[in-house]
Amino acid sequence: MKQSMFELDGRSQAPVIACGEQPQQRLEAFGVGALSDTELIAIMLNSGTKGQSVLGLASQLISQAGSIAGLASWQPEDFRRLKGIGPTKGQQLAALIEIGRRMIRQPAGITPILNRPELVAAFMAPYVRGLEVEKFWVLCLNRKSRLKKLVEVTSGTATAALAHPREIFRNAVQHRATGIACVHNHPSGDPAPSSADVQITRQLRDAARTLDIELLDHVVIGSADADPTGLGYYSFRSSGLI
Repeated sequence: MKQSMFELDGRSQAPVIACGEQPQQRLEAFGVGALSDTELIAIMLNSGTKGQSVLGLASQLISQAGSIAGLASWQPEDFRRLKGIGPTKGQQLAALIEIGRRMIRQPAGITPILNRPELVAAFMAPYVRGLEVEKFWVLCLNRKSRLKKLVEVTSGTATAALAHPREIFRNAVQHRATGIACVHNHPSGDPAPSSADVQITRQLRDAARTLDIELLDHVVIGSADADPTGLGYYSFRSSGLI
């Protein structure tokens, strides 16, 4: 009797996949959740190269990144370092990763309360994950410290990000915020503030008093592994500097 493309294993009742089966076939048969990391990447790549299958190319890509999570910080030029991935495919892969990053951010319709540094750090974690440059955000809040609008003010180079109080409070006024929390990341992972961080926080504090908009906090986000305190973030409010 001719065997089908797959059969059931009597012990686990799980599908046994034929050796030549492609990721697309497995997706159709069992759903996207059944695919391995390599198979998911293979579907994104769509095709291999001369002398290397699409699964082989996907496996090499994950190996270069260290894990599928390591791809979170990859840019188009990183993908293009692999033979068989050209400019267009590199852009497509980077765009797909950015889509995934945005999808795991705060769901629409939910307005979180952000009145403590740990809440701010947790809320911003999906935004800073994998970033290799500094970015600066302002969280525009209402009287109950609920988020009204999150605005990315600047995106810096690999070593610096600049933000001017004028730009920050322009957004606060535009969105009718009664309070703001400012956030920026340190790609190095160490959230300890630099002298420039301290200086801009003082400027923000003074401008907030003038405009009668409360500066609830300025939070610097790094990673717990690189933070001597183990928190992974630094709060100017908790440190008594606001």
